[in-house]
Amino acid sequence: MTKKRLTILGSTGSIGTSTLDIVRQFPNHFDVCALSCHSRVQQLAEQIREFHPDIVCVGSEEQADWLQKQFAAKDLTIVYGDEGLIQLTAETKVDLVVAGIVGSAGLRSTYAAIERGYDIALANKETMVLSGELMVTKAQETGSTIFPVDSEHNAIFQSLVGHQQSDIEKIILTASGGPFRDTPLSQFHQITLQDALNHPNWNMGNKITIDSATMMNKGLEVIEARWLFDIPVSQIEVVIHRESIVHSLVEYTDGSFIAQLGLPDMRIPIAFCLAYPARLPLRSEKMKMAELGKLHFEPVVWEKFPCLEMAISAANLGGAAPAVLNGANEAVVAAYLEERIHFLEIAGILKKVLEQLCLSQKSQENHYPFLHHIQTIDDALKADNWGRLEAQSLIN
Repeated sequence: MTKKRLTILGSTGSIGTSTLDIVRQFPNHFDVCALSCHSRVQQLAEQIREFHPDIVCVGSEEQADWLQKQFAAKDLTIVYGDEGLIQLTAETKVDLVVAGIVGSAGLRSTYAAIERGYDIALANKETMVLSGELMVTKAQETGSTIFPVDSEHNAIFQSLVGHQQSDIEKIILTASGGPFRDTPLSQFHQITLQDALNHPNWNMGNKITIDSATMMNKGLEVIEARWLFDIPVSQIEVVIHRESIVHSLVEYTDGSFIAQLGLPDMRIPIAFCLAYPARLPLRSEKMKMAELGKLHFEPVVWEKFPCLEMAISAANLGGAAPAVLNGANEAVVAAYLEERIHFLEIAGILKKVLEQLCLSQKSQENHYPFLHHIQTIDDALKADNWGRLEAQSLIN
């Protein structure tokens, strides 16, 4: 059996560590060629000792020097910073790149991998939010296949296998509703940071957990689905499904609904991407249908989750709006995690940023063409940064 060669971007994060757990289970299937992390260099060092990559990338020169001393006797290339990340991604010949870097920081490296024609296991939704059209167009040019890792998009991908695009009536994204699905709106002013970080179903990083609490995460997934599956926003629906068992569905024109079900374990969609078109006999807890009892589906209470509605509005506006919203959201979530703003202020700040975008687009004095059209990766990052700066100004 020929091993599949892997690059794992963000190897010390939740997606990266879950990916390596799968590699650990199936050492005859995969060969880890490259790893990257931003700051957890000691954890990266442990991964190097176990998986023996050819090249690694870290966030700074100081971290690279520390690693060099740890592995002086090994044939290991160590690079650092944004340029090192591009070098690692573009120059390492692999079969699949796992894009697990959180936020806009993962954009250039993912694009570099697509430019080389590498298949992508995409766990970085910001890539599609900021520059979905660019990514999809480049993947079509180079023959790169983008496999979605997010449980919802992976479920849709699995539900579409063997079916025609023209037969899709609707894509239905399921949402757990986060920690506040049952909290009355009248009590939202009492929400604490610890409340927001207490997700009922998933164990995720802090930023994604807050996005789930506001349901911005689901809004970004709507934008991502629009590009991943080449479908209008009007054909994407969101429903609350508190058990997180049905990960998403596709409704077809004949009235059939096809869904993917499973326990909330990110290793399942990751394993599907790693082994596609095969399936791995993953060692994980198996779902027992008879013990599930009932599955619940409920409409979104839009008044409680204005961030979701804003994201859908940004998707319909198109152009720079999704990128601007993404940058602004990263800024406000960071401020919230530092307890500089209250939970209810998140949506208010984001709304003001989008209003400012609309005013800037209409202004005769607007000298920022990237606020109108995203034509390059630089445009996407500039729009993201514009939104971030506008939000920071409002926060300050």
